Amino acid sequence: MRYIARLLGFAFTTFAIIFVVAAAGAGLTAWKFEQDLPDYTQLQNYEPPVTTRVHAGDGSVLAEYSKQRRLYLPSSAIPPLVKEAFISAEDKNFYHHGGVDFEGMLRAALVFVQGNRHVQGASTITQQVAKNFFLSSERSFTRKIREALLSFRIEATYSKEKILELYLNEIYLGLGNYGVAAAALNYFDSSVNELTVAQVAYLAALPKGPNNYNPYTQRERAIERRNWVIDRMVENGYVTPADGAKAKAEPIGAKQRVLSPNTYAAGFFAEEVRRELLERYGEKKLYEGGLSVRATLDPQTQMIARHALADGLVRYDEARGFHGPLRHIELGLDWGPPLAAIPALGDVAPWRLAVVLDGDDKTLRIGLQPKKLPSGDIEAKRDTGLLLPVGLKWAHRRARPALTNGDVVYVEPIPGQPGQYRLRQIPEVEGAIVVMDPVTGRVLAMVGGFSFDQSEFNRATQALRQPGSSFKPIVYAAAIDNGYTPSSIELDEPVSIDQGPGLGVWTPENFEGKSSGPHTLRYAIEHSINQMTVRLARDIGMPLIADYARRFGIYDNLAPYLSNSLGAGETTLMRMTTAYAMLCNGGKRIKATLIDRIQDRWGHTIYRHDERICQNCNTTAWNNQDEPTIIDKREQVIDPMTAYQITSIMEGVIERGTGQAIRAVGKHLAGKTGTTNDAKDLWFVGYSPDLTVGVFMGYDRPRSLGDSAQAALYTAPIFRDFMKVALSDKPDVPFRVPPGIKLISVDPKTGLRSTGPGTILEAFKPGTAPPTTFTYGTQTPTVMTVDPNADQNLGQGTGGLY
Repeated sequence: MRYIARLLGFAFTTFAIIFVVAAAGAGLTAWKFEQDLPDYTQLQNYEPPVTTRVHAGDGSVLAEYSKQRRLYLPSSAIPPLVKEAFISAEDKNFYHHGGVDFEGMLRAALVFVQGNRHVQGASTITQQVAKNFFLSSERSFTRKIREALLSFRIEATYSKEKILELYLNEIYLGLGNYGVAAAALNYFDSSVNELTVAQVAYLAALPKGPNNYNPYTQRERAIERRNWVIDRMVENGYVTPADGAKAKAEPIGAKQRVLSPNTYAAGFFAEEVRRELLERYGEKKLYEGGLSVRATLDPQTQMIARHALADGLVRYDEARGFHGPLRHIELGLDWGPPLAAIPALGDVAPWRLAVVLDGDDKTLRIGLQPKKLPSGDIEAKRDTGLLLPVGLKWAHRRARPALTNGDVVYVEPIPGQPGQYRLRQIPEVEGAIVVMDPVTGRVLAMVGGFSFDQSEFNRATQALRQPGSSFKPIVYAAAIDNGYTPSSIELDEPVSIDQGPGLGVWTPENFEGKSSGPHTLRYAIEHSINQMTVRLARDIGMPLIADYARRFGIYDNLAPYLSNSLGAGETTLMRMTTAYAMLCNGGKRIKATLIDRIQDRWGHTIYRHDERICQNCNTTAWNNQDEPTIIDKREQVIDPMTAYQITSIMEGVIERGTGQAIRAVGKHLAGKTGTTNDAKDLWFVGYSPDLTVGVFMGYDRPRSLGDSAQAALYTAPIFRDFMKVALSDKPDVPFRVPPGIKLISVDPKTGLRSTGPGTILEAFKPGTAPPTTFTYGTQTPTVMTVDPNADQNLGQGTGGLY
């Protein structure tokens, strides 16, 4: 017995010494590794890269910008089912261990020894947080020790829910998605609250190897791994066996997410917003800051604008005949793969690429481009159709090579005739359209070209072009704001301008090439008379016109050359549309904006476009106080009465002048055409009382649009087509008449008082009235005698802008 007792004592002492030494060694090791452990307390202020999202005016998602697709969700916003799926797949004992799961480590080792295919990881969710946030993915004992030590500290500092929140928002889940919120959207186009058992199980299957379980290229492995997760959820009591069996019978169901039905039509708009955010906040804030941007875009208005512009460009382009096929491919046994390999524009739907298969002189059989599957393969189905004579008629207007088998073209389905198509082609001419709220400057729609996929160059904001006669209303506004009236008389006779030593004489000409004597200022705008405009500009002085151009934001510093009174200076469609919006709203300065409001990741508003002050808007209770009032401190750039007079004159442009094609809309509208020398640029800018629209057309490398090209024939119809649809359900509202304006019946040709047939109500300011005799000049009415030789031509010029 004594011997046994000594032996036991010796063993105890030995084990005690070993334990003490081991403990000391472990302690020393822990102390050594703890000396350079990362500062885990920074998790408290963790701000991961989060996706910036741009929302349209109706709340739909217009665009997302990120380097890591992530939408951060607090733990309270993550459904229990999502948490249970990841706990079942990654860390069964998450709520019971202190950072390291020794039972889990033993269980994983046994599974590994048994050769089970589904090897279980020994790392807890806490350890994965420690690794993902602070350590590398290096496989070493050193890293595992540091990981375990960090896990103990994290568990001692943060709650389980906080740790789970960090994990579920940081974890990479394949295809560029970080965190469960982004993965739910981009795999299933759903929020986390809408996910089914099968879907949350699939997401929980991804952390072990996202590429190994790709739903498009590794479908079978993905289903197998998902079903394993479902079994674990059933085993842990989170899902009933019946629900588990039902979930396992479902397909993966992943689908490529389309941000919004408006995305393709609004490519130019979204890119302009991105540029502004980049300029305002920088790249890091844009792609990682999680900004929430409410854009001004109205999706319905954007679609109307897109269709109106595209139809106008196509109408002009097709009138000039067929350009020829895009490409030619060898048909072979299967024409699908070579046709699918040709890049197609994604924003010209319902147009599709097609290849000519066979046919005769009248009807051609075509094969439509097969769609690409998410896996990268093309669909096996081969759709065919017919190009009928009605769909080919326009292509034979000029001599062009006939289409042959293997030619690739764009086609469009004929509505109401399944399987029948008409030939289409990408226009060579380009254009842009801007739609704006004239009161606030909010851009409701903007299309910067025929196709954003084809060219990202935005003709609405980036293209500097001559506005031609669409600038004339600013010239006449400057005159009327400084003593002239709509009935003031100016001479329509040839005028020659000596441009200085060695520069020769400039002789502007009217579009028709003839002169017609004295007329009212109204007549000059309605019929876009160049010679009257140049004379008026000479009378009031180009420095004054340059000042008004600056006030309206059309030019920053317009050179005081008389040719600039005819719109020879270059500006953008956005600037011109904004200027007309100020005429529409009564002369209040506005700033065009594509963004209403920007919020940071925490929901704090960091930018708001509307700077008007609303007094008493924050009152929480009604105590018989005055109603809230909005204080508008915006600058008045022009007299409201002048703005209305110009508006009234531009109504005449549509009623009697160069914009008569727009009368078909049947609503109160005002606007002005603009056609430059050699018809290189065509414009129409106009408005209703609540909507301002600018349209531009021209080649990217300026060249003539044709000898007969006029804004009245091409851009005015685009404006008309847009307004017809946009105002179809709106009442016809007259333009608002400012206080003080007198409406007097006059003859529109002479400006004299008249009450007979064909008279109009002309707007006059207080203290002014229409003349009773035919006068020439503005300040002191005098009887005008026209000398037929006055201001006769001094030489030949190149012609003006009309």
